[in-house]
Amino acid sequence: MLRVAVVGSGPSGVYAAQALTQQLRVPEVRVHILDRLPCPYGLVRYGVAPDHEKIKSLQNNLRSVLEDERIEFIGNVEVGAHGIGPRELLELYHAVIYCVGAAQDRRLGIPGEDLPGSHSATEFVAWYSAHPDAVAGDFALGARSAVVIGVGNVAVDVARILARGADELRPTDVPQGALGALEASQVREVHMVGRRGPAQAKFTTKELRELGSLPSADVRVEQSDLALEPAYTTQDTTLSAAARRNLEVVRGWATRPPQVRPRTIRVRFFLRPVELLERDGRVSGVRFERTAPDGEGGVRGTGSYEDIEAQLVLRAVGYRGVPMPGLPFDAPHGTVPNAGGRVLRDGEHAPGEYVAGWIKRGPTGVIGTNRPCAKETVSALLDDAPELALRTVADDPLARLREAGHHPVQWPGWLAIERAEAELGRTLGRGSVKIADWPGLLAAADAGSG
Repeated sequence: MLRVAVVGSGPSGVYAAQALTQQLRVPEVRVHILDRLPCPYGLVRYGVAPDHEKIKSLQNNLRSVLEDERIEFIGNVEVGAHGIGPRELLELYHAVIYCVGAAQDRRLGIPGEDLPGSHSATEFVAWYSAHPDAVAGDFALGARSAVVIGVGNVAVDVARILARGADELRPTDVPQGALGALEASQVREVHMVGRRGPAQAKFTTKELRELGSLPSADVRVEQSDLALEPAYTTQDTTLSAAARRNLEVVRGWATRPPQVRPRTIRVRFFLRPVELLERDGRVSGVRFERTAPDGEGGVRGTGSYEDIEAQLVLRAVGYRGVPMPGLPFDAPHGTVPNAGGRVLRDGEHAPGEYVAGWIKRGPTGVIGTNRPCAKETVSALLDDAPELALRTVADDPLARLREAGHHPVQWPGWLAIERAEAELGRTLGRGSVKIADWPGLLAAADAGSG
């Protein structure tokens, strides 16, 4: 029997486990999916916006994989600095696939970035997604104007959540504390700002169009911004189909008459943040430098500046992987060095160690991109299987984890958390509502495991 540990229960981890159980090259495989959290699904649970029910429904597909009798979810087990290390894992399993994502947000590196009221989009998403590590805080309270720096799907998500009315979010699983804060929000303007033009923006057209369909918000685009976009003014036929669709969407917003709505979303382009402004010890706005195309696909500064008022600033300019003690790390790329998923130590393949997902290739692609990525890694592992199977490992890894002081949450514990969240929703007159703290999650899991 080949015993494999997959570290991380997000899409890349679940797809790796699925690839291991669907293959025919090694007839008997058992997979333990380890996760630091007591809940599975990774960013599908804690990164997809609560109003994106269709994408969140992907949990049902991941769930069907985790219910396979050859796969076991083991939550509340940390791998890394404060938990079990890579060396110890290789004593328990023939192979380990690390699917730990890219947990750190990229910084702007400008003055004022750490002022109160300035946050990463990662923090904001964790807050409204009920991540148990989320920083406590009512992000939207006290702000009249918010600036979201970035023009990718995460930026669109956080702008949309800020602009939605609480009644629109009440049917979702957004935690009660975040719902109450958003209900009391005084934000009336949300600025989503990118340093380049709409042809280079990273959002998908579907996400972009959703902004225009919000019943509580009007979307506006400055004609002066679009005039700087060569593809907009010349009808460039070399653009990708996605870029052309995005241009059509923003063109429609720029030319339609203003709508009378409680909130306004202003989508801005060709503005580069250079400083966060301060008043009374808090962020009060963002100073941007106007940029212009440099003729080589990038932009250059023009020396012209514009200030946008904001009491809340959220940066959504990308993610990067973080080092895991015991594993090599390529700091410039934010990934674990690898060849086709095989971890490389000093340029040589480290037997039994593999990576998949963002920690393998960087934070690129959509959820579905993780499937072929995981299959490639599993194919490499299967090529190595004859040698891996010769290694002596523990007969009962779970017992060894308990002996080491871990308190695993297994599948029945997770099902108990689901039941507790459904009951919480019933008491609040809502649908299922996420439990947002560690004690509540672990108490629910213990109740189901006892």
